[in-house]
Amino acid sequence: MALELTPQEFEALVAEALDSLPDEIAQYMDNVEVVVAWRPTGTQLRRAGVRAGHLLLGLYEGVPLTQRSASYGFVPPDKITIFQEPLQRIARSKADLKERVRRTVIHEIAHHFGISDERLRELGAY
Repeated sequence: MALELTPQEFEALVAEALDSLPDEIAQYMDNVEVVVAWRPTGTQLRRAGVRAGHLLLGLYEGVPLTQRSASYGFVPPDKITIFQEPLQRIARSKADLKERVRRTVIHEIAHHFGISDERLRELGAY
C-alpha cells in the first residue's frame, strides 16, 4: 500500500531536503524555484523522454548554471518540480520516502549545476 501524505506534509519533506543542503551549494543556486506537483503532465513526460511504464520523480527545466553567459538575465526562474504521487507510490515507509525525496531534490539540483544524468551515473549517484 502506498503512503499517503497531505500536500503540506510532502512539501515539508521537500523543504527539509532543501534545508539540508550545505551552504557551499545553496549559495550558488541562482534564479531557480522548487515546486511540488502531484504527478508529471504528459508534456513533461515526453520532454523528459520517459517511456511508458517508467516513473518521473523530479524534473529540472531551465538553463543550467554552466550554460549561462554574461547576457543571461531577465528570464523566468528555472524550475525544479518534485512529483509527490510517484515518490509516494515507490516508498516503502515514511523514512524511505524522506530519503527518496532528498535524493530526488539533490539529483535535480545537480542538473541546475549542469551535471548530466550520465555524469551522475558515473559518480554513482543513481
